[in-house]
Amino acid sequence: MELINALNHRRSIRHFQSIPIPSGVMGRVLKQALKAPSSSNAQPYRLAVASGSVRRAISDELCERFDRANRVSRMPLPLKLWHGATGKVLPDGDYNPNVKYPGELHQRKFECGMGLYETLGIDREDYAARDRQMRRNFEFFGAPTVIFVYVHDKLGRYSALDAGIFLQSLMLAAVDEGLGTCTQAALAIWGSPIRERFQIEADYKLLCGVSIGYPAEHPVNEFRPVRRDVEDIQLRLRNTASRASG
Repeated sequence: MELINALNHRRSIRHFQSIPIPSGVMGRVLKQALKAPSSSNAQPYRLAVASGSVRRAISDELCERFDRANRVSRMPLPLKLWHGATGKVLPDGDYNPNVKYPGELHQRKFECGMGLYETLGIDREDYAARDRQMRRNFEFFGAPTVIFVYVHDKLGRYSALDAGIFLQSLMLAAVDEGLGTCTQAALAIWGSPIRERFQIEADYKLLCGVSIGYPAEHPVNEFRPVRRDVEDIQLRLRNTASRASG
């Protein structure tokens, strides 16, 4: 599939078939993604690829933590503090994915979330349904494989930049193989279930996860948030001529 077609077909998949990905297919996707450019060709990222029993064990543990965190969040403050400190509820990931979106960026995030819930038929006040949908993140939306992406902490934001370029390459390569993907910051909330199962170098920190598999026929996979126009992201030139003449 040509690049432009892959760009047009790529979307975040939130409902997968349970069909396993053949090892040859996954190997081709990763090999193509490694052609992504990076600063000084450092390629400062590592991947923990989980499928089969390892994938199930990680999902079970993440779901358990999510359920427990939800229960604790509804407790009175003293119990909340106690269970939060002792019940494996608090986030133990390397970075905090719960960033605060400022100004118009928050508005865009809000509109995207509301569009997704509308597609799923979830009312804004239906907190139980919203919790169930959030929990789907930790079920990897039914995908047979999940990739946890780690970046070298010593390179800071440039390590994340290189990983972002790699992720775009991976997602487009996946489309070319008939696969779908969903990149999920939520999968970086709890890091210990992954650290316990993979040998991860000390300087590499969990950035996000990517669920990958064959897309299922489901309305949620037709959701596409509105993209900006080119004019919206282009900065205007300063009016230096008028200043000079004054």
